[in-house]
Amino acid sequence: MSDPRTTVVVITHNRRPELLRTLGLLAELPERPPVIVVDNASADGTAEAVTRHHPRVRLLCPGRNLGAVGRNLAVREVRTPYVAFCDDDSWWAPGSLSGAADLLDRYPELATVTTRILVEPGSVEDPIIEELRDSPVRGPAWLPGPALGSFLAAATALRTDAFRAAGGFHPRLWLGGEEELLAADLAANGWWLTYADHLTIHHQPSTVRDPVRRRADGIRNTLWFTWLRRPAGRALRRTVHLARTVPRDMVSLRAFTEAAAALPWVLRERRVLPAEVEARMRVLEEAQRRSSARRYVS
Repeated sequence: MSDPRTTVVVITHNRRPELLRTLGLLAELPERPPVIVVDNASADGTAEAVTRHHPRVRLLCPGRNLGAVGRNLAVREVRTPYVAFCDDDSWWAPGSLSGAADLLDRYPELATVTTRILVEPGSVEDPIIEELRDSPVRGPAWLPGPALGSFLAAATALRTDAFRAAGGFHPRLWLGGEEELLAADLAANGWWLTYADHLTIHHQPSTVRDPVRRRADGIRNTLWFTWLRRPAGRALRRTVHLARTVPRDMVSLRAFTEAAAALPWVLRERRVLPAEVEARMRVLEEAQRRSSARRYVS
């Protein structure tokens, strides 16, 4: 049942055991997808282990930690019409890559397909899935699932050409909610995003992570997206709302300070979304305010 339509891209940093497990599981998939790994300057022997244990995997070593931009580097090498992302601590379920490719084949105005996430061990649904399933964003009648305003990179298959045309992940955001800006730019280019409940990715969260930095980067990136793409009044209101609702600690202060220090380049690159996309953002923003699964700003 090999399926040549989709390449899997994995970024990693100092998580050799988790990555080797993920690559082993990807190698067992019936689709037999080509896999590209971007080693973001690991110091734990990751590159050597991939070369030794998974010689068929394409390994890219940029020499520094590019964060999410490592995915951009990999997509330059992709030769398939679709690309699927997963992290080094997650893996696609058998048949789900083909299922996502089928949807992208069938609906030419669809750019992304985000799948259900089961958290391991235990195969428990990630809390964010309920919100994707009940997305408030209105989509066209032909859409095969709920319309989304954003996506989760580690559980999404995308149309390769749409990703490239939108510019991929912004190089300044690094990692942490980096999908929001790319999703908005895809929508501005006329694409739709959807959730597919019948497709699955598994996620066994690594214990090797820096939650403090992830929260700081997530708040900062939310602010940058707001200032880069939202109308002035809406951007001001969302900034005030974030200032009132994020924890009052040094992590939040650091995030706001970093965001404010970048205002010169943010203003240079500012490009307000088309009205119809901004309308979707407003609906999504209201739903996010009530969210119990916000990972970076609650």
